[in-house]
Amino acid sequence: MTTATLALARPGLAQTATSWEAVAEAARSHDQLHAILVAQGGETVVAEAPRGPGLSAAANVKSVSKTLVALLLGAAIDREVVPGVDATIGELAPGLIPANAAPEVADITLEDLVTLRAGLERTSGPEYGAWVASGNWVADALGRPMVAEPGGRMLYSTGSTHILGAVLSEVTGDSLLSLARQWLGNPLDVSIPPWTRDPQGRFMGGNEMALSPRAMLRIGEMVRQGGTLDGTRVISQDWLDRSFEPRGRSPFSGMSYGYGWFLGGQGEGRFALARGYGGQVICVMPELETVVAITSDPMRPARSGGYFGDLMDLIRGPVLSAARSA
Repeated sequence: MTTATLALARPGLAQTATSWEAVAEAARSHDQLHAILVAQGGETVVAEAPRGPGLSAAANVKSVSKTLVALLLGAAIDREVVPGVDATIGELAPGLIPANAAPEVADITLEDLVTLRAGLERTSGPEYGAWVASGNWVADALGRPMVAEPGGRMLYSTGSTHILGAVLSEVTGDSLLSLARQWLGNPLDVSIPPWTRDPQGRFMGGNEMALSPRAMLRIGEMVRQGGTLDGTRVISQDWLDRSFEPRGRSPFSGMSYGYGWFLGGQGEGRFALARGYGGQVICVMPELETVVAITSDPMRPARSGGYFGDLMDLIRGPVLSAARSA
């Protein structure tokens, strides 16, 4: 079912209205795009779903899940469930470490995991199929050879985020689904349905979570507002400030990476980006009080030189221009 609506936060300003209409028109031109929501100052200014299940139905957000797990780590630290990002796997969850793991694995920190700098051989890309076909995803990821120093270069790997999710579950005694609902879903009043589990029954950390575009927008709004939404504190401002500090750089897109967020832009145009395969996006522009949520066909690739590049052109072009003119 196709829906198409455009909500204008400031209908008296014709120029601004025209600018947001240009965003909607540009979004509709991408046949891979399912839905887009844009809010500025907490008011929805673009709401389009030219294809796909619509604005309120849950969609697979793919690796946007990595950003959500990073937020759960922040919530755990805020609650003093874990002492901080310098805590190691060996300290918090030694039972997860397989016998064949390299000695350095015990000293991998939560920061190494959330910034995708664990140093372990990747489980993403060409390694992904073999990893998810293994009998124990955590043991497989932790048993891989060290190919870099922990805390060194960024190695984009869903296995690292899955390990992080497993550590959070071990420490709390709760499933990642339960934590996501307690610490994000309930305070934000958004639905988080169950998603893929590994052979041990752990919910996958770093991929396959499902959210509606409206839920994605609410999460982005909470982040934009410094960790609060509708008067409810969800994540500390301190965690978000630290999340937006560059810790590594993607060898694929060249973008900086913080605690689960890709980082780009400068000055008032700076942004933090949650990105998932196929073109799933939450983009937060703090200085311009703007949030963008995009879902796309999850079965088609979105590379930096292809459709994802088109989405970045949309954000850096029409969206940024409209936000600045408001």
